[in-house]
Amino acid sequence: MSTALLTDHYELTMLEAALDSGLAGRRAVFEVFARRLPPGRRFGIVAGQGRLATLLPAVRYDAEALDALSFLRPATRRWLEGRELALEISCYTEGSAYAPGSPVLTVAGCFGEALLLETLVLSVLNADTAIASAAARMVLAAGGRPLIEMGSRRAHEQAAVSAARAAYVAGFTSTSNLEAGRRHGIPTAGTSAHSFVLAHTSEADAFQAQVASLGPSTTLLVDTYDTDRGIRTAVEVAGRSLGAVRLDSGDPAVEVPRARALLDSLGATATRIVVTGDLDEHAIAGLAGEAVDAYGVGTSLVTGSGAPTAGFVYKLVAVAREDGPDAPLVPVAKTSAGKRSIGGRKWAYRTDDGREVLRLSPEGTGSPLQQPLPSGDDVAEARLACAAALLALPVEARRLDPGDPAWTATMEDA
Repeated sequence: MSTALLTDHYELTMLEAALDSGLAGRRAVFEVFARRLPPGRRFGIVAGQGRLATLLPAVRYDAEALDALSFLRPATRRWLEGRELALEISCYTEGSAYAPGSPVLTVAGCFGEALLLETLVLSVLNADTAIASAAARMVLAAGGRPLIEMGSRRAHEQAAVSAARAAYVAGFTSTSNLEAGRRHGIPTAGTSAHSFVLAHTSEADAFQAQVASLGPSTTLLVDTYDTDRGIRTAVEVAGRSLGAVRLDSGDPAVEVPRARALLDSLGATATRIVVTGDLDEHAIAGLAGEAVDAYGVGTSLVTGSGAPTAGFVYKLVAVAREDGPDAPLVPVAKTSAGKRSIGGRKWAYRTDDGREVLRLSPEGTGSPLQQPLPSGDDVAEARLACAAALLALPVEARRLDPGDPAWTATMEDA
């Protein structure tokens, strides 16, 4: 299916005018960057490049797509029909840390083609980066304890799949979403809901049914009625080899130590405790000293933990004023209050002392942060990149309390 219509009407409006003026075929460069991070955030994790790589080849203006664009003039339709986009796209590695000003994605080619990608690029990168950035903060807060993504019921059905992917890139260990498991190879996990317990004549009957089917290593949900009684019943049914109990109610700072003490007193010293229920990175950090073995996170994760978009923009930074493949590019920039930009194509580097610098030419020392857009979606590679990025964060960036960005991408040539 073509992805050409995953865009806004005004892209086609601009294209028609650009075809009339001769601008459509001229060289141009667009950059994706964030003017600022969400309030109080100290870093971000960029995600979505792999998904974008699978969507861009399907930006085809075939007969079906063009028939839906009845407002197009014949000349514009002819320009689009059967066109294969010939654009050079580079980006930060998926899973990389970014800061205000980081040119996380660059699109170079003719103006008419490049402008058509704005909405698709931003819809993918803004959503996936928001989830990955929130998830990364939760991963840091968890301190190595497993995290299960379980927010499908709080998101659009397709957004739930991409959210699970972004969370996995950031370091979550599994997802409850089966389509995310199929599509992206993410390990899936799931226990049972309160409805399963309520459907049986007693809590013991429910636990016996689950253990009979899945074995004593299963995870039993013990807080449908009374948590202490539920734990006692779970151990009676499954024995001391019970795999785990899940706590989904009450104050976990109170419930977790009580549950651990009770399990130990019953001899179930190896039974793990999984905590779920309206967790975010702050709640997870608050449980760092408690005997939690794993966390399940839903609503807060799939809504970006209060920052549902990364705030990326897609801006023209250079354009040729004349026709021809070798016509020189002229820097352009916005100067409006609060939305100023820096003209000219930027090349980003990480210096030996950890700074992120931008240059107006691909020269100088340091490690380049931009690479060609990948040819496919390699989630495992993105996950490794994010793990490395989190390890390399400066100490101040790892803090969860509100603060300024730990660094800003700065122009070295300006």
